[in-house]
Amino acid sequence: MTAPPPANAARLRFPLAESDLEALVRAALTEDRAFRDVTTLATIREDAVARARMVARADGVIAGLPIALATFQCASSSIGHETRTPDGTHVVRGTDIVSLLGPARALIAAERVALNFVQHLSGIATLTARYVHAVRGTRAQIFDTRKTTPGWRALEKYAVRCGGGVNHRADLESEVLIKDNHLAALGGDVALAVQRARQFAPAGIRVEVECDDMDQVRAAADAHADIILLDNMSPALMRECVQLVAGRTLTEASGGISLDTVRAVAEAGVDRISVGALTHSAPALDIALDFESW
Repeated sequence: MTAPPPANAARLRFPLAESDLEALVRAALTEDRAFRDVTTLATIREDAVARARMVARADGVIAGLPIALATFQCASSSIGHETRTPDGTHVVRGTDIVSLLGPARALIAAERVALNFVQHLSGIATLTARYVHAVRGTRAQIFDTRKTTPGWRALEKYAVRCGGGVNHRADLESEVLIKDNHLAALGGDVALAVQRARQFAPAGIRVEVECDDMDQVRAAADAHADIILLDNMSPALMRECVQLVAGRTLTEASGGISLDTVRAVAEAGVDRISVGALTHSAPALDIALDFESW
């Protein structure tokens, strides 16, 4: 029986259109020469059928099953599957994730590519869930950043959502984020930077300003920025900035935040905490494909 969808399934819609998904998995299989797997062709009978289970070898959160399953389907449309634990599910070591049945040659040839996809994305979801758990009971939400693998942004941000995190801006066009280099081009004038952003950006796009000190925070709040990013500040200084802003704008902490420090940052009263490590430093979740019968 297929497992029911997780409670947050509405926000876990897979981000790739079917044509883009097919193109990605076919390119990955072609890169691995999976359709000319000389070892498998030499040792496995053409008519052999196998049953296999994808199994979690560690506790974590699953993400990326649609792309893993599409990989097997691309190798052979005869491969059938039964999903036990859909994306967004917290699993413990030994949990069955998916059962597969089909041509043995195709299952073996596609195994590594499929696991590469799901291990990487599940690793991101798992690390995100750890950060989300660490700030539980505070007002802070965990956000990702644009520090993603080129070409994989939609998938990695999807994995963040699977882990309970929230996506920051998708790209450079979707939100204004005025950083130190932008301010340097305007002589450090925060008010002027916000004013120009309001004049240029389409209606409805939020304006965020990266601030290094209290003076910049005051200027950004007075200029009615939508979000103030508190960059590389201590929790004590963040708390002062939150009190200064007094709810006039959202506050976001960023810069050098780890699992060891994120709770203290959250308790400073910020609304958002953005963590680049969610996508650029997440270790892969250990997931294996165990063959049960031939």
